[in-house]
Formats: sequence, structure tokens, C-alpha cells
Amino acid sequence: MPRKEYSAGMVKLPFWFSEFKKMISLLNSGKTLPEIKSLNLKENIFSAPTEARAIQIFNTVSTRVKALDQGFYGLFEQCDVSNQKLIALIAVMESDSLFFDFMYEVYREKLIIGIDEISDSDISVFFKDKQIQNERVAKWTDYTLKRLGTIYRTVLMESGILERSTGSRKIVKPILDRALEQKLKDCGMEMTLRALTGVR
Repeated sequence: MPRKEYSAGMVKLPFWFSEFKKMISLLNSGKTLPEIKSLNLKENIFSAPTEARAIQIFNTVSTRVKALDQGFYGLFEQCDVSNQKLIALIAVMESDSLFFDFMYEVYREKLIIGIDEISDSDISVFFKDKQIQNERVAKWTDYTLKRLGTIYRTVLMESGILERSTGSRKIVKPILDRALEQKLKDCGMEMTLRALTGVR
């Protein structure tokens, strides 16, 4: 899949694990994305507070789901909750290039060198580097970058690979189900696997 341009869109997009799980379940039961879209508007299946939010949830979660090979859908149902959360995290990584690079350049690097925490300054340094490397990111305000950093931390905590605490947060190295590890290899997603497991 070609890489998307860097985006700050994640500032308003939560992890939405239960919504992701529901969409995968509906797809596995034979529903199509257009049918889920229609169901969402008619029955508010994601329990959104407004129709606008319901549409936003569908658009975001379906983008994440479509970023994965369909073989992940069936695998999702067979995994335990911790690996289901990893699949949802992988979907976020695959649909957001900047977040993927954060995982590869910051999270993976921490695992490789044996430092088991991510601090606010690690996130700041990552964004500063990207502002030097990328004209688009260079135009973002400090406020946008701060919000994006907060979302990144929240996504890592909700996916179970970062402890919930303030200041420096301890990394919880994920234990990937063998079938999930194999699926990533089969789909040519070795970089994603290396990002999650801390392999050079």
C-alpha cells in the first residue's frame, strides 16, 4: 500500500477499540461496509452522541479496517483481547504514516536499546525531527503537536503497550500470538512486526 502523506488528523480520533471490534464482527458475519454504513445511520450501532460523530466513527474505523488484509478479520475473532487490541493498533499504524513512523522510530528503538519508558520529551523530539524533515509538519502549531502527542500516548495506553501513568510511562512489550506474527510476515508487514517487537 502506498504511504499516505503525514496528517495531524489523529488529534480528534480516539483508539475506538470496541467500535473496531464491532465492525470486524459485522464483516465476519457477512455484512459489507456499505451495509454497515447504512446500519450505523439507521440504528446508531456505535452509540455515538450525534449523527456527525457516528459518521466520523464509521469513516475512521472503516479506513483502519480497510488498511488491513482481510485475513486479519478472521484472525481477530480467534485472538485474545490483548492481541485483538494489537490488531486494532496495527490498523491505526497502517492507516496513519506519521503514527507508524513514531512506532518504528521511537517505540521500536526503545525496545531495541532496552529503555522501558517513553517520556513526553521523546515525543517532542520525534515531532521536532519531523518538522525539520517535512514541510507539512513544519507548518503545524505547537498546540497541534501537543494534542497529537497526547493522542499517541492514549492510543498506546488503550492498546495495552504503555502503562497508564503520568510523566514517563513504562512500555509493556507486547506478546504477539504466533498466528498474528505469521500473518504479518505473510502480508509483507515485517516493518510493522519489527516496530512492535523491537527488532533491528
